[in-house]
Amino acid sequence: MIDLRLLREDPDRVRASQRARGEDVALVDALLSADERRRSSSVRFDELRAEQKSLGKLIPKASGDEKAALLKKAGELSAAVKAADAAQDEAKEETQQLLLKLGNLVHPDVPVGGEEDFAVLETHGTIRDFAAEGFEPKDHLEIGELLAAIDVERGAKVSGSRFYYLTGVGALLELALVNAAIAQATAAGFTPMLTPALVRPRAMEGTGFLGQAAENVYHLEKDDYYLVGTSEVPLAAYHMDEIVDAAKLPLRYAGFSPCFRREAGTYGKDTRGIFRVHQFDKVEMFSYVRPDDAQAEHQRLLDWEKQWLTGLELPFQVIDVATGDLGASASRKFDCEAWIPTQGKYRELTSASNCDEFQARRLSVRMRETVDGKQKVQPLATLNGTLCAVPRTIVAIFENHQQADGSVRVPEVLRPYLGGREILEPVAK
Repeated sequence: MIDLRLLREDPDRVRASQRARGEDVALVDALLSADERRRSSSVRFDELRAEQKSLGKLIPKASGDEKAALLKKAGELSAAVKAADAAQDEAKEETQQLLLKLGNLVHPDVPVGGEEDFAVLETHGTIRDFAAEGFEPKDHLEIGELLAAIDVERGAKVSGSRFYYLTGVGALLELALVNAAIAQATAAGFTPMLTPALVRPRAMEGTGFLGQAAENVYHLEKDDYYLVGTSEVPLAAYHMDEIVDAAKLPLRYAGFSPCFRREAGTYGKDTRGIFRVHQFDKVEMFSYVRPDDAQAEHQRLLDWEKQWLTGLELPFQVIDVATGDLGASASRKFDCEAWIPTQGKYRELTSASNCDEFQARRLSVRMRETVDGKQKVQPLATLNGTLCAVPRTIVAIFENHQQADGSVRVPEVLRPYLGGREILEPVAK
């Protein structure tokens, strides 16, 4: 959530951010009004409590009619205090609920618009000319079937549409990708983490996934648990309700977990193969940093993602995601999109988001530092970056490194994790 003091001091900035996101600007004024009621009701409660305490000191010293009058007034004050306390709680709750609906403030350099209004920042690698090589590229599913690596037919039989099996070299390729990604992250100073796939409501809400993104979250109503769509959630909540020594920052974690997404609103879109699925595995980078280091850390996360995709020898572009496609928690997000030959366009493979203090405030993650000899406690900043979303990475590898005979060349960075194998060969039916 944003700082209420900032909201009061510069509401126009918050309105502009809401407008850029395509969100309700009226929410800002409703929140300002609720905050004013919260503060005034708190003052009223404190005044009545002070009067009640003063009166309590007078009663033992009084007698006769004076004491009776004081006791009557004490009864009236007691009722007023209870009413003021209830009004204070109600105003606090209203303010909190409205605050949870407000997205993070967008960075001023983010392009304004919807999903297609991103800005291309960089392009890397060379797109293959398959016509010049004398063959028509196959899509990832056809290749996966030739390699006996992907089985969507049995996935659908067992679990329904958008589920799949990775078999044989497909399963080995996932394990190779995960091990290579964790190795790169560990070399960069990240602590490897295996995280829970089920979290409590506060963890999901605290990371900003129960607002506009709620429709894509799986909820187990009987137990009131949520299946995570990314290990960002348990990693963000890892230090929930804690105060971290600022001298220990940055804290960097690389989480590996299964991820679950309902993919609501995407029916008929990317239904072939394993590009858009309900369950997949992912390696996610997560950083806790000082707020004034957040922008530099954002660039570092992007650089690590670029290193990863370059190592996989994939052509890709880096985009600055537009305001309407940021998600509630991010102030700015960079996506790396790999070229998918059979689609003739770049598609998202990784993303890096700067959430500033937004998630930390919601999850009560703070840092303690000494400033001018005094202890200061304040929210820190959190950032996240996908290093390897396995199915989409397999899609990109199969399509970009395919050979005319249906085999797939293994990028050098993965060969040590595949027993030195250089080629994935088709399997005879």
